[in-house]
Amino acid sequence: MTERLSSRSLSRLPTTVLKPFYDRAQITPGIVHLGVGAFHRAHQAAYVDDCLGSGETGWGIVGASLRSSDTRDALDPQDGLYTLAVRSGEKESLRVVGSILSLLVAPENPSALLDAMADPRTRIVTLTVTEKAYLRNAAGDLDASHPDIIADLANPGAPRTAHGFLLEALVRRRAAGTPPFTVLCCDNLPANGATLRRLLIQFAELRDADLARFVRDDVAFPSSMVDRIVPATTEADRARVAAELGVADAWPVMTEPFCQWVVEDDFPAGRPAWERFGVTMVRDVTPFEDMKLRLLNGSHSSIAYLGLLSGHETVAAAFADPAIRKFVDGLWAEAIPTLPQGAGLDPQAYTAELAARFANTALAHRTAQIANDGSQKLPQRIVASALERVAAGASADHLMLAVAAWIAAAEARGDVLPASHFTDPLDEGLAAIFSRNLSARQTADAVFDLAGFAKGSAHRGRLTEITAAHLETLRGKGATAAMASLDGVRS
Repeated sequence: MTERLSSRSLSRLPTTVLKPFYDRAQITPGIVHLGVGAFHRAHQAAYVDDCLGSGETGWGIVGASLRSSDTRDALDPQDGLYTLAVRSGEKESLRVVGSILSLLVAPENPSALLDAMADPRTRIVTLTVTEKAYLRNAAGDLDASHPDIIADLANPGAPRTAHGFLLEALVRRRAAGTPPFTVLCCDNLPANGATLRRLLIQFAELRDADLARFVRDDVAFPSSMVDRIVPATTEADRARVAAELGVADAWPVMTEPFCQWVVEDDFPAGRPAWERFGVTMVRDVTPFEDMKLRLLNGSHSSIAYLGLLSGHETVAAAFADPAIRKFVDGLWAEAIPTLPQGAGLDPQAYTAELAARFANTALAHRTAQIANDGSQKLPQRIVASALERVAAGASADHLMLAVAAWIAAAEARGDVLPASHFTDPLDEGLAAIFSRNLSARQTADAVFDLAGFAKGSAHRGRLTEITAAHLETLRGKGATAAMASLDGVRS
């Protein structure tokens, strides 16, 4: 099949395929998105597509990759169009999304991206760059010693980092008399808007104190909570979608029916009417974010590491393992009491919905994909809950088994797991620790030091102790025995 999905082929797609019914030529850009990967295309870009379909013509997306050209190379020949495949059980519905008007690759032409961000029509810059791209040190502050931060300070006109692009574009808008855009973080960081605001102010202070005041006083950083499972696209997915479309799509996106977006409503320069299409606009996103991070993301990471150690390739296969399924219930029982009270949350209904989502065999969400970057994810997904539990005199055994499983899975790479099965920003330091053949307690202490887990907390020693006990069982008896050891532990 040689013909590609494109504006020309759009009208010939089967009637079973949903497609943009608006005139894309009449759409103007209003959003620049940094990190135009599969999640953005399954989530924010789909919501924007809904808004464009309702007649809001000023919110087209300029998508930018900060590292790889893969997305641009796949979608440019398709005029930015791609297929969103929503899968559940044996059912799959296809939708072609048209909200991405153009794609840029920052390393190839940083000036083009700065121009797009400085364009007065751009009123929102959104980000899905993953936790590690925020370049935080162990204390959670900006890592001012990172080579890319140093490079951006030395050469502001050719940034490498999200911080560099955001600040330089804001500087150029200020110089031109253009109001600042709103910065909307869509990554899984606690208080993600406030976190990015703090990091960007710290970055600005390294350039100029006046710039730091400008960012602090004049730029809006609403927080948001995003939720949709998006597994990696396979060649089989591409072949199946192409057969249904009748044309080839180089990079369709697979996802589930569930989709959630909760956003703090602080957009001085305006925004699309997202609430018309299911987005929850709120004054404070924190309760929703905490529930998602601790119940969905925390269990997802746990399923990934225990699944890898148990030989399960996908989330659905791991969740079908009775030992892992029972463990997840115990994890949720420990995490739920740490959630905000009186915020209108319904964690029991939420976890019931999560169980159905995890059991969706149509998604084939690989455990190895979820396992990436554990050192950046576990602090907010697992360790924060565990600290609250221990401080309250309650059990954190299920929570800390997740941390021990991450250590054990990282240690197993190159042995029972492939050497590069998943990656972590701290891999070099982890490898050095594992090479020393330390005891479980020594390993746990060294890893906590390296990753900054529970740094400064009076309860760090207790968390390390629990982790070490689990790690010893994982090393000697395996994942099933480690989970079985939790039988009878009171939540």
